[in-house]
Amino acid sequence: MGYVEVPRHRLYVKAATSDWVTGQRPGEMYIAEHLLKTGKHSVTAIARPSSTSKLSKGVHVVRVDYSGDEDAALVDALRGHEVLIITISVAARNDTISKFVRAAAKAGVPYVLPNWFGHDATNDTLCNDNLLCHNRDSIGAEIESLVICSYLLLVCKFWYGFSLGGGLDRYGFDFKKRSFVLFDDDNVAINTSTWPQCGRAIANLLSLKELPDHETDGSPTLLQFRNGSIYMSSFRLSQHDMFESVKRVTGTTDPDWTITHESAEQRWADGQAALQQGNMKAFPKLLYSRMFFPNGDGDYQSNPGLHNDLLGLTVEELDESTAIGVPMGENGEVAQSH
Repeated sequence: MGYVEVPRHRLYVKAATSDWVTGQRPGEMYIAEHLLKTGKHSVTAIARPSSTSKLSKGVHVVRVDYSGDEDAALVDALRGHEVLIITISVAARNDTISKFVRAAAKAGVPYVLPNWFGHDATNDTLCNDNLLCHNRDSIGAEIESLVICSYLLLVCKFWYGFSLGGGLDRYGFDFKKRSFVLFDDDNVAINTSTWPQCGRAIANLLSLKELPDHETDGSPTLLQFRNGSIYMSSFRLSQHDMFESVKRVTGTTDPDWTITHESAEQRWADGQAALQQGNMKAFPKLLYSRMFFPNGDGDYQSNPGLHNDLLGLTVEELDESTAIGVPMGENGEVAQSH
């Protein structure tokens, strides 16, 4: 099989329909920045006519009203591009991702990142407990049924700074009140990723050659990730590790904090019960608590392992990343619900 190099991937990056963070650049900005930094990609952002999202310098913007059933303008905007990266809020309409995927197929776009940035999609129990199986299965099946497109899923777990500053229902910190909720014995390690590292992972992934040079070529290719997952991470941390970093960054000690203990399994059950009563604000509590179960579901670094080295990702400094998350919590920059 011959390798035909495509030196410049033309990419579409979908701006979020609503930001989870006020005053902080959302994750898609880092994706665009790192794609452009490679010098190998051009980036097009399709935004709603009313969108006020700030985009990275060098991003070409096309404004499209995709609220109705007509998709001609969307297809035209996607035509000639090689990758569709969907980055929309979880609060967006259920059919939005499907609408973009169908338009991408009509436009002949071969690869789609379908708004999956987080969980290990191969872990059925975890996805089911966190109410993600339907979205995973439906969008995966639709992309495969369209034949033209293949999907790429980024397994990065929770965003570190966002989650650290996201309140008690995420990593357990309330920086305004200096309170901290420890789940069980606080030593369950999970993987977590920063926004810049996610941007680097996607940029480096899409900079891989698409096909091997020859039949015995074992170097990494984009094709090997087709309809599969890319595992990356910034850190493997327990709550204890996070707290030690927080104390170093803030210059505090244990007596400066109000520390309580709760069961991760009970928190997950409480979140599930609240959701069943229609309280959608309980979703982060359910989502994060489940990751800290002591069964290793939150640690995909140990099994199946990371693609960090294959993607050439940098080793980040924990306290520097913590120093970004702390003021986000102190200033209330993170919405307390999705």
